[in-house]
Amino acid sequence: MTKANAASRRRRASLELVDAKQAVDLATAQSYSENVFLFIPNLIGYSRIILAALALHYMSYHPKYCTLLYGISCLLDAVDGHAARALGQTSKFGAVLDMVTDRCTTSCLLCYLASAYPPYALFFQFLIALDFSSHYMHMYSSLATGSRSHKLVTSDVSRILWLYYNDSRTLFFVCAGNELFFVSLYLMKWTASSIGPEGYLAHLSYPQLIAILTFPIFLVKNIINVVQLWKASKILVGVDLAERESARQQAKSS
Repeated sequence: MTKANAASRRRRASLELVDAKQAVDLATAQSYSENVFLFIPNLIGYSRIILAALALHYMSYHPKYCTLLYGISCLLDAVDGHAARALGQTSKFGAVLDMVTDRCTTSCLLCYLASAYPPYALFFQFLIALDFSSHYMHMYSSLATGSRSHKLVTSDVSRILWLYYNDSRTLFFVCAGNELFFVSLYLMKWTASSIGPEGYLAHLSYPQLIAILTFPIFLVKNIINVVQLWKASKILVGVDLAERESARQQAKSS
């Protein structure tokens, strides 16, 4: 993709600003026939929150219920986006609701893992900080450059982020593998029985085996978070420099 084509795509995806008071009035006066809060994808998002809350309730004493509820909540993450596009109900509220739900549910699980594995508590706290900071700065840099979605990343900005966000299968595989790694760490505190009596992996439990298999995906996901944080930082600094240069030019012309 050439720089001209990339710039053209970003212009087409630019965000038209709406006054905040006008936006509040529109949201208050919306009818049931066109109520964004009641869009099917957003209703799926609310159900994800309820399921995640129930999973957190059972987390400390019923691993089967917790794992089932948490897993369904995560799987629904792949459903709401498809429903939004199929029904023509994509919305900024839905996109942010989806991201916030992802960040909060994962962070709550990591908080539990920090208490379950005290020697690694600082590591889990670092993962929470990296996840929140990288996504917040990426979202803010998208808004600062006028993008309609944080997923509209072009290859000239970051090929890694472009591959991650522009292929729904890659996005699902990486996110699901990352969550499965954390869930397997959770289940390791509850399950100690080995896979079988014989074989090279016989001494491992099923959660330990899943953790080993999904660890590379977890590693990839957090490398992407680091890249996302760094690229967003550079974009925001570039916006600052452009605005400072514009201010100097205006000062000279006045």
